[in-house]
Amino acid sequence: MTPIGRDEAQGRAAEELLRPEYQKEDWIAYVLRIGRQFLGDLLDGTGSSAGGIVAAIVVGLVILALAGLVFWALRKAPLRRAAAAGSIFGTRTMTAAEHRALAERLAAEQRWGEAVQERLRAIARDLEERALVDDMPGRTADELAAEAGTALPAFAGELAAAARSFDDVTYGGMLGTPAAYATMTSLDQRLKAARPVPA
Repeated sequence: MTPIGRDEAQGRAAEELLRPEYQKEDWIAYVLRIGRQFLGDLLDGTGSSAGGIVAAIVVGLVILALAGLVFWALRKAPLRRAAAAGSIFGTRTMTAAEHRALAERLAAEQRWGEAVQERLRAIARDLEERALVDDMPGRTADELAAEAGTALPAFAGELAAAARSFDDVTYGGMLGTPAAYATMTSLDQRLKAARPVPA
């Protein structure tokens, strides 16, 4: 047997790896192949009787329904995450006082964007605690401004501006500023003393 050179060995190895038994099957093709094989085995096992064929069809429909439910759930998950990401509050429930204290700590550290976010969360929680707005999980800053502006019309414009400021630092990539935080703090303090307009 004559020795083979490096290039020839690489060529033979590449040819070997191109053989069908080495090809990796993607997961969709794998699931479809297993499903077809299962249904084929089921039909073979039931024979040609009418009851067997009906049973095979029912089992196939159940499998398709389950696959559809899984697909639907997987498509809805990103929408739920996106809705949660657009909300004012995070996952932990805090009181208005806790949000204010956190906002003050962040401002002391000159983390203005986060301080602005926490001050608006303090405003939202305070309005909920005082029953001026409904406690609504997943509420956006704009929804808060609209509902609070109805209860406190004198503050409607400032609430809308506060919502824009929150959105700018949260989603718009803008940096918070001491001025933006001071404006949000002033609004928070005045809202604490505000009384709703009688219906």
